[in-house]
Amino acid sequence: MPRVAQTPGKGNHWHDDADWPISGAMTQGLTFRKMHGAGNDFVVLDSRGRAALTTPGLARALGDRRRGVGFDQLAELRDCDDADLALDFWNSDGTMAGACGNATRCVAWLVMEATGREALTIRTERGLLEAVRHEGRVWVNMGPPIDDWSRIPLDAPHDTLSLPLPGAPVAVGMGNPHCVFLVPDAETVALTIDGPRFEHDPLFPARTNVEFASLIGPDHLRMRVWERGTGVTLACGSGACAVAVAAARRGLTGRRVVMDLDGGQLIADWRADGVWLTGPVADVYTAALTPSFLATL
Repeated sequence: MPRVAQTPGKGNHWHDDADWPISGAMTQGLTFRKMHGAGNDFVVLDSRGRAALTTPGLARALGDRRRGVGFDQLAELRDCDDADLALDFWNSDGTMAGACGNATRCVAWLVMEATGREALTIRTERGLLEAVRHEGRVWVNMGPPIDDWSRIPLDAPHDTLSLPLPGAPVAVGMGNPHCVFLVPDAETVALTIDGPRFEHDPLFPARTNVEFASLIGPDHLRMRVWERGTGVTLACGSGACAVAVAAARRGLTGRRVVMDLDGGQLIADWRADGVWLTGPVADVYTAALTPSFLATL
């Protein structure tokens, strides 16, 4: 773990450069963390104790896997008055993501490791989320699924259990929109063709994440995903929650589902208080963006 710096009134921070704005980063560099959950990879910035730094331009620059760092999403920690911390999520195309289950899990694990806490509250655009450590796993409650067409959102009233699209997918909101196809064999799906095709379908005015899942055993699914604003990813936490909800609503599975994704295995448990998510966490490295790189932004 990196050195933990104390900022009065703010608790334990794991960044080494608290209390300086982006102008300071131009001369000092910008520390970040690289993590992944089942291959779904993130850049993590800790901006507790200072103003948030991320802009669309910074997200695009860091998200470039050849000229920057590369990530599926960027997660930025902020101070919060009504929770232990707040989290903002950015896609690699510079747009914001309303939810990111795997990044939430990874950040919760990181803060728990730094502070010794066993439970946290996290404020996101989705709402106030709860994270707990249980039997060695960090679980995050991603909140109740949304089936109201206007809040997902869809372009007009539709049956969210059978959308008027080829394959009759299920629409689920998890703080971001999901279009879930329950198919005979997820391996055979042309993900790079069908993913962007449905992401940009007019039925989804805010675009959508696209998932394909097939049953491979009792309460066990094979899942592949195309993420809005990113493309093909090895895993998607909010997508796993959406797939579990869609499969349960269709009667394909129970409410606790194991999903095999390209990058690893996730578990989603749809309980009365929301959809709980867990899976592997990898803390890869800590590094710093150089002042010369930041000066080009």
